[in-house]
Order: sequence, then structure tokens, then C-alpha cells
Amino acid sequence: MLNYQQQPLDLMFQALADPTRRGLISRLSRGPASVSELAEPFDMSLPAVVQHLQVLETSGLVTSEKVGRVRTCRLEPKALMTAEDWISSQRASWEARLDRLGEYLMELQAGEKKRGRKK
Repeated sequence: MLNYQQQPLDLMFQALADPTRRGLISRLSRGPASVSELAEPFDMSLPAVVQHLQVLETSGLVTSEKVGRVRTCRLEPKALMTAEDWISSQRASWEARLDRLGEYLMELQAGEKKRGRKK
């Protein structure tokens, strides 16, 4: 069953899965840019870049505004924090599991040493 609370996070990771979109995010991390400035380094049509930007906007990672004929895009750092928070919680969970595994293995090793001395 679909967890609707996760949908924004799913959209964000789907947007970040594409190397072109990650490149756009990287460029926008240095500051706002027009669509044509963002398209410059990519070997693709302007409409293709616009489609990538629409995916980023849908995910909440990017916002844009149009003034006259120029559309300027900006990175939304708060949206990236959502992904960072999720990754951090997963890391903490796995670190706790690995710590427990390490403790268990040390107990097993200590038990084997005790049994080895009795022989």
C-alpha cells in the first residue's frame, strides 16, 4: 500500500536519480540562474532542460519565477533537508544495528575463549 506521507520524499529521490538534474542542482547551489544559463553546459535542447527543471520543481527542490521573458530558477535548501533528515535517520538506525551486532559478536568471542580454556 502506498504511504502518502512518503510521496514528497519519493518525488525528491526520483528527481535526484538523474545525473542531469543533479548537475542542475549543483549549479543552482551557487546561486539563482536563468533557464538558458542552466542549459548552457548540457548537450540537449532547451525544452529538454525545461522538462528536467519541471521535475525538480514538482519535487520541491527548485522554484522559479518568470520576469518578462526570463525564467529564473532557485534552489530550495529546505527541501534538501528533508532528504538529509531521512538519510540521517536511516544512518542512525543502521549504526545502532551494527553496534548491537558488534556487541553480540564480542559476547560470542568471549564465550568461545571461556570454553577454550576449559578443555
